[in-house]
Amino acid sequence: MTDIKNLPYRPNVGAMLFNSQGHIFLAKRADLASDIWQCPQGGIDEGETPTQAVLRELQEEIGTDHAEILGEYPEWLSYDLPAHLIGKSLGGKFRGQTQRWFALRFLGQDDEIRLDLHQPAEFSTWRWVAPEEVLSYNLGFKRDLYTHLVPALSRLAPPL
Repeated sequence: MTDIKNLPYRPNVGAMLFNSQGHIFLAKRADLASDIWQCPQGGIDEGETPTQAVLRELQEEIGTDHAEILGEYPEWLSYDLPAHLIGKSLGGKFRGQTQRWFALRFLGQDDEIRLDLHQPAEFSTWRWVAPEEVLSYNLGFKRDLYTHLVPALSRLAPPL
């Protein structure tokens, strides 16, 4: 069994992408049998800044980085993986992730969003969700994270 105390956190970014109505891009994970939804997120590459990483992750995961950064959550947020994923998820090298979250405004059209450009696809489907409805989705073990992020980042992205 892997000793969680000896594993580091993986540096990561999260993208809470808002449309002009102030709704949040939420996508269903393609790699999980259960109905887990989340915002785009991913690792920070060596030599990359968090702002560079968040735009790259959008491009890789949803096919477009046609967005502007509105602001960011003021702190790094960390979470531990559930026990059954320790040593398996994230290449087995990390206990969880420490994340820098950004609020971004989507500047494109919905047809620019393509989940099939990067294989294997991160997500199977997506939708725009009103901030007050996000917590009604199955967010898995990241629910507590979204409880803090949705109200804080929604304030940065009011409807236009």
